[in-house]
Amino acid sequence: MGRAFEFRKARKMKRWSAMAKAFTRIGKDIVMAVKEGGPDPDTNSRLRAVIQNAKSVNMPKDNIERAIKRASDKSQGDYKIVLFEGYAPHGIAVLVETATDNNNRTVANIRSYFNKCDGNLGTSGSVEFMFDHTCNFRIPAEGLDAEELELELIDFGAEEVFEDEDGILIYAPFENFGAIQKELENRDIEILSSGFERIPQVTKTLSVEETADVEKLLEKLEEDDDVQHVYHTMEEASEEE
Repeated sequence: MGRAFEFRKARKMKRWSAMAKAFTRIGKDIVMAVKEGGPDPDTNSRLRAVIQNAKSVNMPKDNIERAIKRASDKSQGDYKIVLFEGYAPHGIAVLVETATDNNNRTVANIRSYFNKCDGNLGTSGSVEFMFDHTCNFRIPAEGLDAEELELELIDFGAEEVFEDEDGILIYAPFENFGAIQKELENRDIEILSSGFERIPQVTKTLSVEETADVEKLLEKLEEDDDVQHVYHTMEEASEEE
């Protein structure tokens, strides 16, 4: 198995466990998708993907429809994706992806979290190169062979395909998202969820005490409403350990 498999095994989407936070993140994704390609999911592939993700975390249909309607209102502000890069204690690189409608507020908040937790907010490009920007798709495993599917999807950019207890996961470079989404839809393969992740190229193992220091910063970042995702180079123990 490759790095994507190990990354997923360790993370297990544990930081998406808070349902309200997941709904907030997806609501912003809906706004950005509608602003970019319109409110019709049949003609907006990005919006289709976000709706699939909303269903995967049991977001009610009414919530989804309200979010699309709000996003279609011209008075609705837009969100911009802004990356923040820095270091947590003990040399752990941290990459923070935000979706914000007020950059000044977000910058001030992110800087304060790093300062309060003995971290350092860096400049653009200071740690982003340490992470591979990937896209992923989850599909049902029934009737499909992961190894065979991997061979078939290589031409569309797939780099890693594996099966876990929740289905089959497909990983590819960020820029191959559209090609793989289109091919899965052409094959009438249901996409349960999809998204983007930044996988650390190298991780660092810390002691229990050092891990706790880093977790303080990660928790503050993840609690912020502007933060969509937080990635880091700290080695995370798998749930089985």
